[in-house]
Amino acid sequence: MYVATSRPKGGAELRKRLPSTVFALGTVSLLTDVSAEMITAFMPVYLLFSLQMSYLQFGLLDGIYTGATAVLRLAGGYVADRMRRHKAVAVAGYGLSAVTKLAFPVVGASAFGIGGVLALDRAGKGLRTSPRDAMISLATPKESLGVAFGVHRTMDTIGALIGPLMTFAVLAWLTTSPEPMFVISFCFALLGLIVLVFFVRQPRSDAPSGRVSIRRSLGLLRHAGLRRTTVAAGLLGLVTMSDAFLFVVLQRVSGLNPTWLALMPVGTALVFLLTATPIGSFADRVGRWTVFFAGHVVLLAAYVLLLGPITGWPLVILTLGLHGLFYAATDGVLMAHGATMVPEELRASGLSIVQTGQALARLVSSIAFGFSLQYLGFTTSVALGVGALLVALVAVRVIMLRAEVES
Repeated sequence: MYVATSRPKGGAELRKRLPSTVFALGTVSLLTDVSAEMITAFMPVYLLFSLQMSYLQFGLLDGIYTGATAVLRLAGGYVADRMRRHKAVAVAGYGLSAVTKLAFPVVGASAFGIGGVLALDRAGKGLRTSPRDAMISLATPKESLGVAFGVHRTMDTIGALIGPLMTFAVLAWLTTSPEPMFVISFCFALLGLIVLVFFVRQPRSDAPSGRVSIRRSLGLLRHAGLRRTTVAAGLLGLVTMSDAFLFVVLQRVSGLNPTWLALMPVGTALVFLLTATPIGSFADRVGRWTVFFAGHVVLLAAYVLLLGPITGWPLVILTLGLHGLFYAATDGVLMAHGATMVPEELRASGLSIVQTGQALARLVSSIAFGFSLQYLGFTTSVALGVGALLVALVAVRVIMLRAEVES
């Protein structure tokens, strides 16, 4: 694969092949993900063990965390394209998420208050994601989109690796009180915002101005390829267990102490970090949708492991390894695939449509899985998840085969 030869040479080739915008936005995402993943790693421990919430309550809050970005993804994409100021919209989104970190201590143990702050935090993510990905795609040659998003996700994942480690260190060595966690998280989010404001440039575009409207943005769904991509990605998102629930189930099935729950995202992040760039480059060569689909087959294998006879650390290592490969094959690869179907002047809007479909599907998935865990138990819930993902994979394969025949 691309980075398998020599690291210095590979690094030099990447810097020459990719624009500085990719690396600058990667730094922003790295710092922001330290902040976000500190909270993500802390929430299951805080909500399930400290506040003693039920799995259904946790599922509702996790659904808000996952799906509250949906509508604002569309709004952020449209406004960024309309104003042709992708950076300005991204700054607003990153800024909103940063401020919410200071609101968590204020709402205390109130489930309603926590849900509101999570919604605002994810609203910030919704605003920033499409403009950020649009900037990457606008600054990068079409043939290098897979590796560009792979490099960005690699840098993003370094933050996702550091965040849970910091959470674990604070819990183990400083205090179990939530206030220091949220303050440290805010500081990293603020650093990311500073890098975005002072070191990221708005990419130049040759697209004509004045051609962006709500009607034209939503009209992108008339594009058969983008519509199929949105439907297929949404269908797979509907049967994808959220990260938080996968870690909770893995901790329970493996029999490890709940203290290790905060560190489980590190395993996923480490594999993602090591494989995102080479898999992105591989996707540029063999087909981005093929790799995206294969990533969900890998996820199916991870779910099956949760039903098998393996327990303890072997189960944790195998499952988190597969989970990291799933993200490397899907996260940036899907955006690289979608970017090829959308004109420059509507790039953020087009990507936001695909992202919104996924976000809404995962909101429903989190609530449904929380309900299932609450009333059906772990084994039955995971078995239903395996069956649903298998059916979805078959359905998506049929959709794509029909598309190939029609073309």
